[in-house]
Amino acid sequence: MRAAPVLVVIALAALGGAGFLYWQNSRAGQLPAGLATANGRMEVERFDIATKLPGRLAEVKVREGDAVAAGAIIATMDETELRAQLAAAKASVRRAEQGVAQTQAEVAVRQAEYRLSGIELRRVQELARTSAAPAMEVDRRKAQNDVNRATMDAAQAAVGDAEAAVEAAQAQVAQIEANLKEMVLYSPVAGRIEYKLAHSGEVLGAGGRVVTLLDLSDVYMTIFLPTSQAGRVAHGSEARIVLDAAPTYVIPARVSFVAAEAQFTPKTVETSDEREKLMYRVKLSVDPQLLETYREYVRAGLTGQGYVLTGEGASWPERLAVRLPPKPGEATK
Repeated sequence: MRAAPVLVVIALAALGGAGFLYWQNSRAGQLPAGLATANGRMEVERFDIATKLPGRLAEVKVREGDAVAAGAIIATMDETELRAQLAAAKASVRRAEQGVAQTQAEVAVRQAEYRLSGIELRRVQELARTSAAPAMEVDRRKAQNDVNRATMDAAQAAVGDAEAAVEAAQAQVAQIEANLKEMVLYSPVAGRIEYKLAHSGEVLGAGGRVVTLLDLSDVYMTIFLPTSQAGRVAHGSEARIVLDAAPTYVIPARVSFVAAEAQFTPKTVETSDEREKLMYRVKLSVDPQLLETYREYVRAGLTGQGYVLTGEGASWPERLAVRLPPKPGEATK
């Protein structure tokens, strides 16, 4: 017998909510001078966390909906193959360093031989002046000295080659170590995981996407205004956002972008003007500090109404005064 009154209360509540939305929408066309309005959607900048190198995913550490801090580890890739390549590259460095030592020792030997042949040549030349040594011996010693000089020069050149081999091996080690760092995927910003696109054990190519990340510090509503209104909107102008999902709250924002060229209004945006009319895209960005406070409320795709000040001296009516929901934790106190 008491079901009827309950149903009446529910119906009245539903009608009251619908009435509020109707009142709000009707008042949108009764804005005071100096204000413009259009409907739009909340948008959040997205990042694709992807692999730089091909390989197998060892572990994906996040789930859809998880909040992550800047620099947090999103996923790791199997490093087994790269670790083996690194060990081989380090062995190549040691081998090349030994090659340098060997060539330097060879240079020392050739220098000693060159000095000895020079001494012998000078002695034979002194003996030849007194006819104690034949001219043929002088020529032989001179030729031997020239050979030793050429051998010494070749040994010194080999040292340069060996040192270059060391540098090449060290560069290969550095490259592999850099690739190993790419085996850990980090979050570039603080945000929320929107989609998990790959799972542990999957093999991905270069550029394979693992997750999509929402940047909760860059949230805005895109609206479209006609030339008569967009021409009076300045970058940095105050704005307000009222979401259909929470019509009792008024979110402060600022104009962060006004398109330089007009375009046809996208089909996803409904305006009171004809679609054939060219419109200018305007972004209403929410303060990052405010987003940090209410990050648990941030949602992409929510529809609502955007309001912008377009006239000098214009002020916000009482119904568009800033009204924010309770801060997380306050509602339960």
